[in-house]
Amino acid sequence: MSDPNDLAAFLASAWQHLQRGVADRRAPARYPTFATVSPDGVPEARTVALRRASRSEGCVEIHTDLVTPKVTALRASPRAALHVWVPRADMQIRLTTTVTILTGTHVDDAWAQVPAASRVSYGTVPDPGLPIDHVYAYDKPVDRTRFAVLRCAIDHIDLVELGARHRRAAFVRTDGWAGTWLAP
Repeated sequence: MSDPNDLAAFLASAWQHLQRGVADRRAPARYPTFATVSPDGVPEARTVALRRASRSEGCVEIHTDLVTPKVTALRASPRAALHVWVPRADMQIRLTTTVTILTGTHVDDAWAQVPAASRVSYGTVPDPGLPIDHVYAYDKPVDRTRFAVLRCAIDHIDLVELGARHRRAAFVRTDGWAGTWLAP
């Protein structure tokens, strides 16, 4: 068994879960909860699909339609939180991020990787979240101009492991992710 007091190993295990979430659609980290605050101050949380996780850059990415409420919220305040629960590891991963909304030619490579069947997620008419007359009163044409990548630069990571003895640590970008143990 590895040293339970090894902060670097604890952080590495969280990154393994995040990277597995990108590679494996059945992994718990594939679908984190993404939370923002609306322009009028209301907390909003939704499930998203994790599309990229880069430990070296300290960022994760998700794809979205430019006209969703989450983009409206991020334009008002570019801060977001992501939450992942990994049941088999009894691990909670919380990320606090600063989000950059990428569009146009900046996302050509990402768009090229989106399967044709999934491209209908970008262009819903009427816009996502607007009222409709009945359950299927919408269309899903592909609209490449509405595709965006949300690059979430991680500022803070909070890890909790609920084993026989709970462990909790915080990691921040500003100290090079050195880490600090916290009371769970």
